[in-house]
Amino acid sequence: MKVFAKNNNIFNLLTEAVSEGIIIVNEEQVIVATNGSANDIFGYKEQELVGQKLNILIPQKYHHNHKNHFEDFGKHSEKRKMGKGRDLYGIRKDGTEFPVEAGLNPFTIYGHNYIMALVIDITERKEKENQIKELNIALEKKIEKRTEELRQTIEELKEEVKLRMEAEAKIKESLKKEQDLNELKTKFLSLVSHEFKTPLSGILTSTTLIGKYTKTEQQEKRDKHLSTIKNKVKFLDNILNDFLSVERLESGKVKYKFTKFPLSKVVNEVVYDANMLLKDGQRIKYPKDIDDHIIDFDEKILELILTNLIRNAVKYSGENTTIDLQAIFENDLLTFHIVDQGIGIPKKEQIYIFKRYFRAENALLDQGTGIGLNIVKSHVENLGGTVTFKSKENYGSTFTVQIPITNNHNQ
Repeated sequence: MKVFAKNNNIFNLLTEAVSEGIIIVNEEQVIVATNGSANDIFGYKEQELVGQKLNILIPQKYHHNHKNHFEDFGKHSEKRKMGKGRDLYGIRKDGTEFPVEAGLNPFTIYGHNYIMALVIDITERKEKENQIKELNIALEKKIEKRTEELRQTIEELKEEVKLRMEAEAKIKESLKKEQDLNELKTKFLSLVSHEFKTPLSGILTSTTLIGKYTKTEQQEKRDKHLSTIKNKVKFLDNILNDFLSVERLESGKVKYKFTKFPLSKVVNEVVYDANMLLKDGQRIKYPKDIDDHIIDFDEKILELILTNLIRNAVKYSGENTTIDLQAIFENDLLTFHIVDQGIGIPKKEQIYIFKRYFRAENALLDQGTGIGLNIVKSHVENLGGTVTFKSKENYGSTFTVQIPITNNHNQ
């Protein structure tokens, strides 16, 4: 529980925007963290569930079976849906039972094992399913009863059956989309847990070591660990900014602010920050002849686009390589080429590279969330531009961004 209390701000930021209930339990089935949606679903106040046994949310008649299922899951832990093939029920604080759906995701942090459950109140869905069943039964009886008596109405009955099947297909499609969304959210939470674990561990280690360097002549060692903490915090901040960008893009809350500014200003800032990440022998080749160009665009968005692409080029390229940043002006269009000599993208995976959370198989060992390129593509297309790439595995990639730099204000 101390782990989640210590990182409460991060936990809240990542979970409170999620409409599904999130419940995290330890190996003793003790609840260590919940989000607001979980509290609302089960009728509890904030922090009221923390420290309680998980059985408080399960009807008494299911307690024995739940214990066996939990122990079995602990022995063969893997991400999966809870109660597959069975109806699951929860119990609210006021004693009312209701149907739920739960996805389970085990994870380990600071040497302790936890299980994260994504809980959905499916009362409304169950009611709709029952309505469909009742409608089907009624229609079948109606057809059986009238087949012999009303043969002249066969065509009308066929049309009625057709409409019923269309309605069922629409409902099934809606349920399938809901299931896909739940799986995506579970994947998202698993990704967040993984990406935050490493930097948080690094911050904790450096913080602990700093306390051991108390002598004046040990300032260099203190500075080294302070730099590590700063870099890890910046990494976490970048992840959070990416997630917030995705939320704003999905909800349509992005408002672009167009101003006139020197292109060299943004390029200088992006290259300066990227230089801090360079590996031994790496260098960034600065674009030619941009000092006199004033463009009319959203400055922050342009910085975000270039930062994502150049950092990827640095991250996925080896030592003693060059990242070539080119800028070309032609017919009120500004074209950037970001050329690297990195690991490239496998051909069979190139069609997925702009999909959210996708990461190529040859990049899985590097830290990343798989949403940076998706954000870049969304912003570029929102502003009337295009982003494309060419890549060959083990030889490198070239990403090309083309944006209009005048008359953007109505995009």
